[in-house]
Amino acid sequence: MAKKKTTPRKATSKKKSPARKKVNKSKAKQHVYFFGGNKADGDGSQKALLGGKGANLSEMSRIGLPVPAGMAITTEVCTYYYANKKTYPKTLENEIKANIAKIEKVMGKKFGDLKNPLLLSVRSGARESMPGMMDTILNLGINDEIVESLSAKTGNSKFAWDSYRRFLQMYGSVVMGVEAHEGEHHDPYEVILDKAKAKAKVSDDSGLEESDLRWVVAEFKKLIKKRSGKAFPEDPMDQLYGSINAVFNSWNNDRAKVYRAKYGIPAEWGTAVNVQAMVFGNTGKTSGTGVAFTRDPATGENVFYGEYLIDAQGEDVVAGVRTPKPIAKMVKDLPKSHKELLKVRKILEKHFRDVQDVEFTIEEGKLWMLQTRNGKRTGFAAVNIALDMVKERLITRDEAILRIPAEDLSHLLAPIFDLATERKANKIGSGLPAGPGAASGKIYFSAEDSVKAASKGESVILVRQATSPEDLRGMIAADGILTTEGGASSHAALVARQMGKVCVCGAHGMTIDYGKKTLSGNGETLKEGDALSLNGFVGNVYKGTIKSSPSQVIQGLIENKAAGKRSDTYKKFMELMSWTDKLRKLGVRTNSDTPEQVEQAIKFGAEGIGLTRAEHMFFEGNRIDSVREMILADDDAGRAKALTKIKKFMKKDFIGIFKSLAGRPATIRLLDPPLHEFIGTMDAGQKKDLSKKIGMSASAITKRVHSLHEENPMLGHRGCRLGISYPAVTAAQVEAILEAAAAVQAKGTKVLPEIMVPLVAYARELELQKQVIDETAASVRKKLGLKKSQLKYTVGTMIEIPRAAITANKVAEHAEFFSFGTNDLTQTGLGLSRDDSSSFLPTYQDAEVLSNNPFAALDQEGVGQLVEMGVQGGRSTKPNLKIGICGEHGGDSDSVKFFHRTGLNYVSCSPFRIPVARLAAAQAVLEERGHSRSEIS
Repeated sequence: MAKKKTTPRKATSKKKSPARKKVNKSKAKQHVYFFGGNKADGDGSQKALLGGKGANLSEMSRIGLPVPAGMAITTEVCTYYYANKKTYPKTLENEIKANIAKIEKVMGKKFGDLKNPLLLSVRSGARESMPGMMDTILNLGINDEIVESLSAKTGNSKFAWDSYRRFLQMYGSVVMGVEAHEGEHHDPYEVILDKAKAKAKVSDDSGLEESDLRWVVAEFKKLIKKRSGKAFPEDPMDQLYGSINAVFNSWNNDRAKVYRAKYGIPAEWGTAVNVQAMVFGNTGKTSGTGVAFTRDPATGENVFYGEYLIDAQGEDVVAGVRTPKPIAKMVKDLPKSHKELLKVRKILEKHFRDVQDVEFTIEEGKLWMLQTRNGKRTGFAAVNIALDMVKERLITRDEAILRIPAEDLSHLLAPIFDLATERKANKIGSGLPAGPGAASGKIYFSAEDSVKAASKGESVILVRQATSPEDLRGMIAADGILTTEGGASSHAALVARQMGKVCVCGAHGMTIDYGKKTLSGNGETLKEGDALSLNGFVGNVYKGTIKSSPSQVIQGLIENKAAGKRSDTYKKFMELMSWTDKLRKLGVRTNSDTPEQVEQAIKFGAEGIGLTRAEHMFFEGNRIDSVREMILADDDAGRAKALTKIKKFMKKDFIGIFKSLAGRPATIRLLDPPLHEFIGTMDAGQKKDLSKKIGMSASAITKRVHSLHEENPMLGHRGCRLGISYPAVTAAQVEAILEAAAAVQAKGTKVLPEIMVPLVAYARELELQKQVIDETAASVRKKLGLKKSQLKYTVGTMIEIPRAAITANKVAEHAEFFSFGTNDLTQTGLGLSRDDSSSFLPTYQDAEVLSNNPFAALDQEGVGQLVEMGVQGGRSTKPNLKIGICGEHGGDSDSVKFFHRTGLNYVSCSPFRIPVARLAAAQAVLEERGHSRSEIS
């Protein structure tokens, strides 16, 4: 377990990355890195420079796997491009030409040559995987002459013309900007293809013959010319430079910005561009393409998991246009290639020591590896894979802890459908279980409508034939995702797993009518806004809403059910948590206000209360009337009468909380909100009822309410300001706390109350409130006949005003502990209202003013500096000052790591965030030692 000492931990600076090797300054900077032929200029450690794709292609080439030759144009070129008005370094063109010559040599083909043409692919490759967010162009280098040459050379004219139409479709869309107009429901290229298929009487693209494809190519060219005003470029080098420009430009497209904002990827990282020799999976029945994971990314099961298509190119698999076959069936279709692929699976897992997501192509029986990267996985899979790999001795416990994104632990706590209710539900379809979990919500058929509905508080199921990167906003807003096309490696499945969304893909028995906004299946038709339920564990789709049940972890941990405790998920969760507690230095407490919440938090691993809000006790039953009576009293006697009632129920609640804590510490914040918050919402009827209870006329109540109104209550008469204006209010709360503590201690349970004074800006404010607290404590002891040693407490303050952080050395003279209230410290530090900023924060994130919502993830550069100042100032006065944090940031993994580095003693968060904080705190220790997930994997 974490150490429970209250002595401070020294702040630690984040370990800097090792310096790069010194470059010979006399040599021009290298902008392009070659790979292929079992050689490479770079390697897998250079993801920051070569992007994840380029670095891993280089690594695969180095370890002898069959990788088509290519080159990676570095992320530094992307940074240069944007910093210099979209221009390139002077040497880049010559470097590209030199590396094309190297590719030609390895592949035995010539770029732009009529006799033996080399075709290329151009793909993005960011440091962190951003699936589908940026652009890709395949079959580059083909034109009217080369297609005929390719047809003659291969003896496969259908393949040649199919490659040409694919290139035109990608190049026209990505480079020349010819896409669906606003209001168009269908891709204009797909409209042309649909006409060709209808004319040829075939169901999918692979059924089109040469004559059909020649017609498609001609129509594509007309479409491009008509909509762009420019002819398609025939020169292969022009095509190449246009494609490189397009990929760099896609770094700042809308969907890439949305993705970066969600996952905290800095804009300045940029993307690499990978130019690679094409190999073809669309040359016939001995060719194919696929995507696979070395283990199941949804469950973590140690099985080879993936899909493939015969006579297809890679984009066909992830686009969801054709439904692929499970990888297990490949043993019958392409047995030799399947056997080779299983060997590659073992090599990659052993080398990278993590689950790999691979793309491959088989060209006339020869296997080529086109990509490997660490596979995106659900929280379930992340835990299972990490713990299994420890048992297999592939990785250590420390590495396993770093492998699991702390935020993903929430997946294991998410509800599942109630089994009895699900058995009675109306099943209207089924598909592939692509994202585990249970979700019910109203169906919407577009990303835009999903976002609007979610913003109104609705639970949303996004329903699409197949998702594309343009649907990302809707996928983020949705609780669940259903597609009628595509497979388990489609865009929808990949992104849903990464986000932890419930997802069912490829529900082929169901049909969508976008025009009518309907979903049909099993004789049922649902309209937009109707309820739908998805079981992402098995892939079932149900009409209506289904009652949910707690997850297996919750059943075992919180409900103490034997069935939950027997589950593998529960056992692995508990084992992981035991590992984290042996490592972490930060304590983890809970923000809880009732005995029930406290008991739940302790089961989650809380080591005490970091924040109990006194005012949360005021809203049960008729208690609010006593509070209102206290506020409306116009003299001390009336106020004292009301406070006696308040103290009685507060004491009762504190007894319950102290009992639940069983000797653990409890930080109790004194009354914080402005008084108007308790009386400003009363309607005429409530005022009339209150008038009868407290003997004050309704008109007098109205007048008093108006007198207490504040224009800016967040910065008004609240917190310690109330306590100083009305010392009796503070005294009553302290009496309730200490009398409750004494009552619980009398029955043999240790109590450690920590009384926290809120909204302190001046040291004198805390000094005045501490005097009231100490005088009240002396009075309570005297009344109960207790010595000072028999009724202990500490007094501290919440640091939530910038001035308190700046003058922390003076504030600490009167404090025995600090707790940073980072919610209000963010509001006051940024001058930003948490309640009103939601209308423009998304715009700020899109414009990259902010990388994250500062109320969800701490602004480490700004508000974080105030925290650091507060810690340093406080401990300059009292070196052993105990310091914690009780804002929402206490459950955010990145913020927890910051608090570790800053030297805090503990973080405090809501009960369900406690496992996240425990794991993040352990990861912080390992990162402090110089380890990182990227170094391991």
